[in-house]
Amino acid sequence: MSGSRGATKHHASLEKRLHGALHVLNTEATALRYITRLYETDPVARDGFSRTVEAVTRHNGERGKLVITGVGKSGLIGKKLVATFNSLAIPTVFLHPTEALHGDLGLIGRYDTLMFITFSGKTQELLSLLPHIDASLPVILLTSHTRPAGCDFIRLRPDTILLPAPVHEPETTSFGVPAPTTSTTVALAVGDAVAITAAKEIHHSVSRVFAKHHPGGAIGAAYRRPETTRDIAVLLQDIPVIEARKHTTGADVLKAGYASKSGWVRLLDGRVASPSRIKGLGNEELVARLEHISGLFVTRNDMLSVCCTTNLRRAVDFVVSNMAQASDDGEDICDSRTVLAVLEKGEMIGVLEVGELLSCNEA
Repeated sequence: MSGSRGATKHHASLEKRLHGALHVLNTEATALRYITRLYETDPVARDGFSRTVEAVTRHNGERGKLVITGVGKSGLIGKKLVATFNSLAIPTVFLHPTEALHGDLGLIGRYDTLMFITFSGKTQELLSLLPHIDASLPVILLTSHTRPAGCDFIRLRPDTILLPAPVHEPETTSFGVPAPTTSTTVALAVGDAVAITAAKEIHHSVSRVFAKHHPGGAIGAAYRRPETTRDIAVLLQDIPVIEARKHTTGADVLKAGYASKSGWVRLLDGRVASPSRIKGLGNEELVARLEHISGLFVTRNDMLSVCCTTNLRRAVDFVVSNMAQASDDGEDICDSRTVLAVLEKGEMIGVLEVGELLSCNEA
């Protein structure tokens, strides 16, 4: 009996925790929907965002930098935005307002743009810094204010670009405590929007720039240019196996191919079907049994072999020479759908279509 009461108490405790967590998540999601709607409809917010991006990109990333400042949680948001802008090749630094008044003002250059982050718009450390900022430099204010009127910061610096980041309700109302939660989430989201938008205006290829500035970790690995056939091969261990039964049809293979992350499918006997062969199935082949479908599955003997350490340029030369030979002999032994067996120490570890190899090399 006591065990049952204990289980009930544990369940009630778990539900209470999850209820609190879901309340926070839903509240912050509501705050993001609210700020999205603001930038969809409000002329002041839309103009402020446009002018902010214009200020950040005014030198097209060729000179000057973005200087972000804030204190407390706003300062931490600022530091995160610094990292985001820099990863997108928009030079950005963080300036602590107190340290600025004790010598770090020299960090600000003549071509720089400044972004102040303050939810209240009246953080004293930031107001104290304003008189020492060159009047010719663009100043952006990321704040909860949606209008210039009533904002102490803009009263002291009327030419400030207002970048609104309000919340739909005070955090005390949402959670019973004024801890920065929805306000910091919204400020971060607006800052991220500026960073991505500005990067797209400055750079022809944001993804290429991001890859260049982020060579390490999982992100860097995802963007790293492939060099060998191993880098682009589909490993056998990642290809799902289907069992060829008496009534297995082309439609069954098509279904398995779409369920496969790589698009490849293999049989228990080692034969493989590539994405292009599966997608090329005709209506009659979809209802036909496997033994009546020609060319869908490829045996090891019908594959060309290439070492996993072969660089892509050499691999391309290899298949091109085979294509030329096929053309001279009048035999169709190598085309875009030909399967390459990628070998390591003589054992097949993966597969690759010739067409995919050629496309990757061109990219």
